[in-house]
Amino acid sequence: MVCSMTGYGQGSCRSDAWVIDVQVRSVNHRFCEVITRLPRQYTGLEERVRRFTQERIARGRVEVFVAIEPGEAKKKSLSVDRGLALAYVKALRELAEFLSIPAAVDIGLVARFPDVLILTEPEEDLDALWSEVSGALETAILALQQMREREGAALSRDIAHRTAKIGQIIKTIEERAELVVEEVRERLKTRLNELLDGVELDENRILMEIAILADKSSVTEELTRLRSHLEQIHQTLHQGKEVGRKLDFILQEINREVNTIGSKAADYAIAAAVVEAKSELEKIREQVQNLE
Repeated sequence: MVCSMTGYGQGSCRSDAWVIDVQVRSVNHRFCEVITRLPRQYTGLEERVRRFTQERIARGRVEVFVAIEPGEAKKKSLSVDRGLALAYVKALRELAEFLSIPAAVDIGLVARFPDVLILTEPEEDLDALWSEVSGALETAILALQQMREREGAALSRDIAHRTAKIGQIIKTIEERAELVVEEVRERLKTRLNELLDGVELDENRILMEIAILADKSSVTEELTRLRSHLEQIHQTLHQGKEVGRKLDFILQEINREVNTIGSKAADYAIAAAVVEAKSELEKIREQVQNLE
């Protein structure tokens, strides 16, 4: 299956302990780069999130956003140190008696004394938390991969279509090239006859020179290699998996052969076909840049 490098997926996990939401986005990149975004108090999970993602995604710049909120079982609780509160009240009354002032003890005053009210936070179990985060992350990556596969299939069809168009262009060039070689021979013969009017030269030598010049303008070898490269594109697309780098290399080879044909064949029709082929090649290259 050919995959694009662009996609989006999300997953979530709801339990008494945690409310977790994960979003995963990916775009083009030469390698696999994973960027994680977690709440500051849970940064201890960053490396696990990164490794988990890299094991499932081969290529692309992937951003993973993880939102974590405590569930009901993880809510903070507030308790009262009754003994300490009574000690504070007793001390206030003793102080009031010693100073001979009214002992009006205010509850707000007592509550503000250190450690009277105790805020308790549940202990964090990163292993238990990771079990739930990884489940939500798995769901998000699966959705991301499904989107990447759908887009990859569309890109693959477009590349196959444009490759077929280049195949037709090659056929046109091949048909025209056969005529061009003959035209080159005829022009050379005519020109030599004009230049050598009345001069006797070795006919075989003249024919040999004409054949050499005509061969220099032949693009048969380039066309043969082009057909081979186009077949490689077809095979690579059907092979699936990580095809982006391989296709990019094949396109470089095709571009080299097309340029050679354009420089060797001094013919308007072939030059126009070369321009058309290069246009299709550029469009294919743009699509290949999106493939994993």
